[in-house]
Amino acid sequence: MWKWILGLLLLCAIVIVGGGYLLWQNNEVRKQIENFFPGDKPAEVRIEKARIGTLSRMISAPGQIEPRTNVKISAQVSARIIALPFRENDPVKQGDVIVRLDSRDLQALLDVQKASLNGEQARLEGAQASKTRAESELARVKKLVATGDLSARDLEQAENDFTQTVSMLRQTEHSIERAGAEIVRTEKDLENTVIASPLDGTITVLNAEVGELVVVGTLNSPGSVIMEIANLADMVLKARVDESNIVPVEQGQPAKVFINAYGEREFKGMVERVELQRKLDRDSTGFFEVWIPIELAKGETLRSGLTANTDIMVETVHDALVVPSQAVLDRKTDDLPKKITENNPNITPGNTFARIVYRVEDIPGKATRDGKPLRKTIATPVQVGSSDLTRTVIYAGLKEGDAIVVGPFKALQSMRNEQEIVAEGDADTPKDTKTTDNQPPKDAQQAGS
Repeated sequence: MWKWILGLLLLCAIVIVGGGYLLWQNNEVRKQIENFFPGDKPAEVRIEKARIGTLSRMISAPGQIEPRTNVKISAQVSARIIALPFRENDPVKQGDVIVRLDSRDLQALLDVQKASLNGEQARLEGAQASKTRAESELARVKKLVATGDLSARDLEQAENDFTQTVSMLRQTEHSIERAGAEIVRTEKDLENTVIASPLDGTITVLNAEVGELVVVGTLNSPGSVIMEIANLADMVLKARVDESNIVPVEQGQPAKVFINAYGEREFKGMVERVELQRKLDRDSTGFFEVWIPIELAKGETLRSGLTANTDIMVETVHDALVVPSQAVLDRKTDDLPKKITENNPNITPGNTFARIVYRVEDIPGKATRDGKPLRKTIATPVQVGSSDLTRTVIYAGLKEGDAIVVGPFKALQSMRNEQEIVAEGDADTPKDTKTTDNQPPKDAQQAGS
């Protein structure tokens, strides 16, 4: 009986082993088993080579597009509008008449002032004659007093009369000067009833209509703004740079401007002015206003008030070794092998964390079941420099051409030293990966250009 039992068990073992082998030969079944029992399955990662390139550090800031020159036109005299030759959005040239005000009251006032001046001039002639007469009388009285024919009292009276005529003459002269000044002022007011454009531009705002009364403003009460004229061909982005980023921003730095209304179009500019006074945004955060004139094609204009963002190039590093920023990781120094950390110049003694990248080394003669070459990671401490949005400069720890792990992020977070890995794409080209390695990454091509 025991022979039959042993034979039956042997037959079952043969069936199970044979069936398992046949199932394992099926790729789909094997993948499902490997996914369910991952064990030490090598991680599939993206690999790139460290390359020499140019890196530009940017500071981003929001802002609004505004004309450099925007003039508010107000009246210098209070009067009614009788003509508005141009309307909103109309282009105007410097010197074009843009507003005419009713001048009849001022013209009447000028006529009255001129008549008053003529009267004062007539009084002046009489005052001059009175002075001459009083002067002659004073001289005659002095002679008669000297001969004893008149008393000292008569001399005193003659002197008083002369002084009075001189005073009247001076009053008349001052009245003439005042009348002349009033005439000049009224003539200036008459000129101000015709308002001309102070610049070439476009009427962007029109606040008044014909027949409305405009008033003159004071220091505490601004007057009526009839219209606004702006040069829309000379536009400036007034960017709000956060106070924590303002230090490296300087005049003359190149900038890229992206206007929301224009999609992905890139406008070029250059920092023209960095204001010194800190301002507060609507959310009470501090910022400094930076002026960036926008380069426009001849004849091109922009609308005022458009929302935009800018990238200001505050630093450019040429011929530097650059890697994707995602590849640079922070690891606890104590978690790294001693053979890596001891006497390593790229690790600062006493620091809790070390900055590393994972270099890639081939494992000769080893491959996965589906033919992918196996590789391993080497935790490599590095010294880093400037970074932009996607890449980081490496000053020490790597050399040009070193293969490093650059993603995916999930794999990088859990990666360890001397971990077995396979490269994405090796399944398609298991024997030759030089074709892709010799081509620089897309972001490196853009940086180099």
